[in-house]
Amino acid sequence: MSIRVTQDGRLFHLQTKDSTYQMYADEKNILLHTYYGKKIGEENLADTIFFADVGFSGFPQEAQGDRTYSLDCLPQELPSSGVGDYRDGCIWLRHADGSMAADFRYAGYEIRHGAYRIPGMPALFDNEEESCETLVITMKEAASDVTVLLYYGVFERENVITRALRVENRGKTEVVLGECLSCCLDFQFGEYDLITFNGRHAMERMPERSRVGRMKLEVGSMRGTSSHQHNPAVILCETQATEDFGDCYGLCFVYSGNFIASAQMDQRGQTRVRMGIHPNQFSFCLKPGEAFDAPQVILSFSDGGLTKLSGQYHKILREHMCRGKYRRERRPVLINNWEATYFDFDEEKLLKIARQAAELGIEMLVLDDGWFGRREDDNSGLGDWIVNEKKLGGSLGSLAKKIHDMGMKFGLWFEPEMISEDSDLYRAHPDWAMQIPGRQPNRGRNQLVLDMGREDVREYLLERMTDILSHAPIDYVKWDANRSLCDIYSHVNRESGEVYHRYMLGVYDLLERLLERFPDILLEGCSGGGGRFDAAMLYYSPQIWCSDNTDAINRLSIQYGTSFFYPVSAVGAHVSAVPNHQTGRATSFRTRGHVALSGSFGYELDLNQVTEEEKETVKEQIREFHKYYELTHEGTYYRLSGPEGRFCAWEFVDEEKAHALLTLVMVSAEGNPLPVHTAVKGLDPAVRYRCSYNGAVHSGSGWMNGGLTLRNVPAEYESLLVEWEAVKE
Repeated sequence: MSIRVTQDGRLFHLQTKDSTYQMYADEKNILLHTYYGKKIGEENLADTIFFADVGFSGFPQEAQGDRTYSLDCLPQELPSSGVGDYRDGCIWLRHADGSMAADFRYAGYEIRHGAYRIPGMPALFDNEEESCETLVITMKEAASDVTVLLYYGVFERENVITRALRVENRGKTEVVLGECLSCCLDFQFGEYDLITFNGRHAMERMPERSRVGRMKLEVGSMRGTSSHQHNPAVILCETQATEDFGDCYGLCFVYSGNFIASAQMDQRGQTRVRMGIHPNQFSFCLKPGEAFDAPQVILSFSDGGLTKLSGQYHKILREHMCRGKYRRERRPVLINNWEATYFDFDEEKLLKIARQAAELGIEMLVLDDGWFGRREDDNSGLGDWIVNEKKLGGSLGSLAKKIHDMGMKFGLWFEPEMISEDSDLYRAHPDWAMQIPGRQPNRGRNQLVLDMGREDVREYLLERMTDILSHAPIDYVKWDANRSLCDIYSHVNRESGEVYHRYMLGVYDLLERLLERFPDILLEGCSGGGGRFDAAMLYYSPQIWCSDNTDAINRLSIQYGTSFFYPVSAVGAHVSAVPNHQTGRATSFRTRGHVALSGSFGYELDLNQVTEEEKETVKEQIREFHKYYELTHEGTYYRLSGPEGRFCAWEFVDEEKAHALLTLVMVSAEGNPLPVHTAVKGLDPAVRYRCSYNGAVHSGSGWMNGGLTLRNVPAEYESLLVEWEAVKE
């Protein structure tokens, strides 16, 4: 059993293969966090908690004058607010009498078989091969009829523990929920760094590592999406931790909207880490009998450094978050027409691209923006999901059939959540767009945002998308969202504090219903590239367009940061034209292909404009993608060196440790160059391997301790692939 409860139902042990999470409900019914780390037995570690009379830290009534017992100092699973814990809490309540306090006490538990579900939201699921257990702890507010259910899911083999909570109003008066974070972790001892993943549009998920101290470290999004600027996943690690050494704790938020993650050391040197929905512009009025469900946080612990932690997240997200046909099935190699044509296309241009692509072995054509309504640029037409047959020279079904007749699949771009003011939909339903009455709206890309919390909006979108997908053989949908949210207001839900969250629930609802109708479609998520690259979207789209930036050298940094939590199978990566449309940089076709191979592979260019030599390279790249697919999409991933050095290198090793693939890209050149020497990881020390680069045969121990030295230093922006295969003796 992965969940054990001892000491008369007060000591809780959550055990994974390599870790233990422990809680203890003390005699005052405060649920204490006693331990999270390397696997231990069932001994009660509550005696490690240090009690002292700390000045200006008061004590609750139950302490009966014991000044050493203070909520302001105790490590807690559900911190109180307004009653003596002055640190950041998780729940903020406003009661009917106007008071604002939340003081929760332990009131019981239940163990359930299987993974818990969260109404209307994504969460990790179990399957027949690998099941999990769920612990539900009941916490009751001390002076009201508000109850919180704490959910803990234990995925034993994956070294993962999930957290979520449900707030229930079991009383007779309304209660306003003004803050509701899903997870709090208190660490009594230790010095830690916090690794966050930050950036901007076209430069997402750049790792930043900061020492946790008295000054609060906090990242988050108030943009209505998880955002390009900050990713909803963070790592707390020992200050000495490296890829291969040290204790590391991951927190990954299963949510695509506003979020907050923070870490801060308190007056006694304890570290509190929190994660949940951002409290800015958030409030929910819970009427009697109503409840609020907070999203899930995926926790994982590694005592072997960052590489092990990443591997645990790759496996859990790949196997227990991604669903549907393409959870395991190989993704088709695609070509997207966007950078080849932008809005300037007709049927003949598209067929010309498709014919050339089919000859080279590409398996799917994706038609991007511009196929619907009066959509000749990005200033009009969004919302009018009617096929522009005049532009296409016929029906979408006819075009798709011609693509299929070439032996290719056909995909289509949508941006369902947005609306142009210059559209028939807006003229008919201006109240469907988010804008505050009496104020001029803020426009992004000359478009507004549809109120996805409205059922009539979702019904319209589902009807239009169903009609289009039912009348053409469409194999793939790219779901885009090209602006952030603001001007928050709903004509049907006047509680503005609820609009952000109801918007996100609406998006999830539409995605779920669409996939129920079209379960075999491959859905790729996108939000201006990587603006909504999060665990929750993987529940619906097993791959996400990693970034609008397709420059191979910038992609080294973007894909490096992405790899800390998200599997390669989730990364949409394409070979695009040079000079690159985002940076103006020119890199070789070979290098662009090698970088894109570490993702779900495709092309973003006009193949009729490339040379005959490059066409042969395309054929070779597609063969390589097929050859290495299981290795790159199912194997263990190793970051060998970061993109900030002379070169960037990474490696995949299969589960049997019989085959390894290393990719190296030279980032900068210098005169009189020093040798290029890279580490090699993940091999079996006792097995002998032959290296494709130099033909040498050494033991796995020899390769991993000696590494690989290149005979010649590659030129700037050049790349190479190196394989190791076990030698059969």
